Amino acid sequence: MTRAVDVVLTVLLAVSLSCRCVLAGYGISLFAAQTSPPDPCYDEHGNPRRCIPDFVNSAFGKEVKVSSTCGKTPSRYCVVTSAEKGDERTRNCHTCDASDPRKYHPPAYLTDLNNPHNLTCWQSENFIQYPQNVTLTLSLGKKFEVTYVSLQFCSPRPESMVIYKSMDYGKTWVPFQFYSTQCRKMYNKPNRAVITKQNEQEAVCTDSHTDMYPLTGGLIAFSTLDGRPSAHDFDNSPVLQDWVTATDIKVIFSRLHTFGDENEDDSELARDSYFYAVSDLQVGGRCKCNGHASRCVKDRDGSLVCECKHNTAGPECDRCKPFHYDRPWQRATAREANECVACNCNLHARRCRFNMELYKLSGRKSGGVCLNCRHNTAGRHCHYCKEGYYRDLSKPISHRKACKEIPVAPPTTPSSSTEEPSDCDSYCKASKGKLKINMKKYCKKDYAVQVHILKADKAGEWWKFTVNIISVYKQGESRIRRGDQFLWVRAKDVACKCPKIKPGKKYLLLGNDEDSPGQSGVVADKGSLVIQWRDTWARRLRKFQQREKKGKCKKP
Repeated sequence: MTRAVDVVLTVLLAVSLSCRCVLAGYGISLFAAQTSPPDPCYDEHGNPRRCIPDFVNSAFGKEVKVSSTCGKTPSRYCVVTSAEKGDERTRNCHTCDASDPRKYHPPAYLTDLNNPHNLTCWQSENFIQYPQNVTLTLSLGKKFEVTYVSLQFCSPRPESMVIYKSMDYGKTWVPFQFYSTQCRKMYNKPNRAVITKQNEQEAVCTDSHTDMYPLTGGLIAFSTLDGRPSAHDFDNSPVLQDWVTATDIKVIFSRLHTFGDENEDDSELARDSYFYAVSDLQVGGRCKCNGHASRCVKDRDGSLVCECKHNTAGPECDRCKPFHYDRPWQRATAREANECVACNCNLHARRCRFNMELYKLSGRKSGGVCLNCRHNTAGRHCHYCKEGYYRDLSKPISHRKACKEIPVAPPTTPSSSTEEPSDCDSYCKASKGKLKINMKKYCKKDYAVQVHILKADKAGEWWKFTVNIISVYKQGESRIRRGDQFLWVRAKDVACKCPKIKPGKKYLLLGNDEDSPGQSGVVADKGSLVIQWRDTWARRLRKFQQREKKGKCKKP
């Protein structure tokens, strides 16, 4: 299986090498630019779908930092040639000289255009042997999802080497793959260890690609997903998505292959024959955009970033853009684009936040909470009028003038149109000072609600208050729903200020079931408790609810 994968990789690399002059990174042809193809992130109906940037050699044209390069001072190096194993070896010696472009082997040759008819090779100094090593370090400029890392050699392949990756621009490194003829001795790892779902994110050591032959032109190609059990379900494997992600690649050549003649009489000639030389370093992969962009572009600072769609943002489209927090950010998959959704604030807010608890309660449909509602609105969606304002039902809630201010002293308030009867002292006791709420009072009443008094109208022997019921803490046989409805109070009760009610205020109302004079509504009388609302009561009333459910309310 491994040999078959190696053959496929070799073919893919050969195609990539032959086409690289055409692709040359992220360039597009003039024809493609003129025709303006449809956006791959949306289907023909405009619905969002997963999109990914083109597969590229992300190393092409980038600088590689190396720990050793021959030619700082002119030096001899010898190329060993041998048709096959066992044949007599010959050495052809040359000079590496940084001052002569024709004899120099700089690191730029690692990622330049690889022309098989004019092969250019980076080359290290001679005989840097274990425990010393040679390091190649490549920065990709942003996060990529790496499919393979390959090196084509002008020298024999190393006896031992390691490929590392960094996900934080070189601050920390983790191994990608070990190669050695002596895995246990060099890296304290078994040779060709089995990869399971439990160790998918672990680098293994292999003795494949470590043979000394061919003496030139040998290839080492590491496939990041080869042999990983969850590779077939990559969309749903955060472990592998993390495993293939890299911002930087580092290759450490640990040990040279030799013929064992480096300590013989003519050892200087032999040692001049052992060095590392690479014609091509490739890192095949895609710009990491989490399925929310079809290409990467340069930003104002010259940094490579994803051109994010689906209302996402960030260098990797790894978050929702502002005001699109109605559901949590997710990576796009083949089945779901997981587009970020704007908060529903009825055009009254410019900012919102995400609340996971509300999202779960909604059946994972909506979790956005609007911030700083404008136009005198309030609520999670800026969907009702704030205290002191009432809803103008002639306008939609999204209208900037949907909420109108309640007049300070309307002409039809109970206080301005009703004279206090002379027998109020014997009829009822008007509340004086601050009333308190306790479990005993809660249990005596049939209902307990938080109401916002919007306006008052006289209706014969009754006052009809238009109220907004904000919360229902208890209800009797008559079903009480939240929202706008009527509160009925006898005119004499209002005149005697038992209860005392003013439009524009919020109250806690505790009363008993009674038939209303209208077709619907709640009735309050002189025996009802009407207390100006305090936010601290909400928690106490919820506790009363829980106690009532446990049978703690004793029937009188």
